Amino acid sequence: MTATGPSADDTLHDPEALRRRALAALTAARERTALLTDCVDGPELTAQHSPLMSPLVWDLAHIGNQEELWLLRAVAGREAMRPEIDGLYDAFEHPRAERPSLPLLPPEEARRYAAEVRGRALDVLEDAAFLGGPRLTEAGFAFGMVAQHEQQHDETMLVTHQLRRGPAALTAPDPAPAPPFTGPSEVFVPGGPFTMGTSAEPWALDNERPAHRRFVPPFHIDTTPVTNGAYQAFIADGGYDDPRWWAPDGWAHIRAHSIGAPLFWRREGTGWLRRRFGVTEAVPPDEPVLHVSWYEADAYARWAGRRLPTEAEWEKAARFDPASGRSRRYPWGDADPAPEHANLGQRHLRPAPAGSYPAGASPLGVHQLIGDVWEWTSSDFLPYPGFAAFPYREYSEVFFGPEYKVLRGGSFAVDPVACRGTFRNWDYPVRRQIFSGFRTARDAAEQI
Repeated sequence: MTATGPSADDTLHDPEALRRRALAALTAARERTALLTDCVDGPELTAQHSPLMSPLVWDLAHIGNQEELWLLRAVAGREAMRPEIDGLYDAFEHPRAERPSLPLLPPEEARRYAAEVRGRALDVLEDAAFLGGPRLTEAGFAFGMVAQHEQQHDETMLVTHQLRRGPAALTAPDPAPAPPFTGPSEVFVPGGPFTMGTSAEPWALDNERPAHRRFVPPFHIDTTPVTNGAYQAFIADGGYDDPRWWAPDGWAHIRAHSIGAPLFWRREGTGWLRRRFGVTEAVPPDEPVLHVSWYEADAYARWAGRRLPTEAEWEKAARFDPASGRSRRYPWGDADPAPEHANLGQRHLRPAPAGSYPAGASPLGVHQLIGDVWEWTSSDFLPYPGFAAFPYREYSEVFFGPEYKVLRGGSFAVDPVACRGTFRNWDYPVRRQIFSGFRTARDAAEQI
């Protein structure tokens, strides 16, 4: 169920290799979409399981509509198949809370529409020129963008499955058990400049660009994401009842909504239970904490005498190789993600225990920077120096500003095609339904 964008090697100059990669990415995304929508019946597809999310059937047709807009119309110059539905599936025209009231395509019609678009898109892919043409098709960018878009909606549909009530509709094996992590609790990251962002990754999106030098003072960062067990200590110490740890807006929010634990948790006697995709289970202490807002992550960090890392600190910890002085594509190197590197692609329906995937650690020894949980940073979502919107403003530019906080690293729900060491996610600081966790950092004097 996983696929990756092109790697930084000779395949970038091989049109047939690029074509195969694009086909694999598009196919993997569509297989996952089918898995997420075929596992429930029609009423479950058309219902709105939370005002924060679209009905699953909206996502299904929206995926097809975006593929038509970009691959059939923009790349191939073809006439619109169903121009009358463009407005229904424009994410900016209709907020999620309004979408159930729209005259949406019913499930079977949505499936047929998406399938017809895909058949025509594969014809376009077969004839596309990937080298020396328009920027939209250079190295297969448009096809990679569409595959990433579908995988991003697959992740939001997985969030909807987590929010829906009723019996489990999805299954997946658990991650391999791991021995208790006994390594150091934090890693020192030396101060100095490093290259942040990318100008070379062909399927990178506009907000990841361009590559630029960024100076980062020395700091320490948690070796692994903060675990459920550690977070329970914060709760037990009255963390949700003490305004000292909370940003004023965060304190007002948790009091107004009676929040006292991560989303989907409930206390049972002296312990904690959680609901996970229709199953109730004991909260596993060794897993990274999940479904916490930026405000909760920030409060925990203050309580622990630490802070959230900046986005630049997170990326330096993930990509910087002190031996060579260069920034890698991923913590483990430049190779595309493999199962031993990270928990990605909905291979599992939960984070792996802290300390898992040692083969995916960064050169400095930081673990699980990719996969498992999205990690909140302290940074607002802002453009990099030299940013240029491409191919449309609405992907990134309209969201820049202090209203959104940056998350990095991906989660178990993210496909590798939509996850890189440079990939940037963003959301409101109150959001908890997303697969979000965090790790903490602290300032440090330079070590000799």
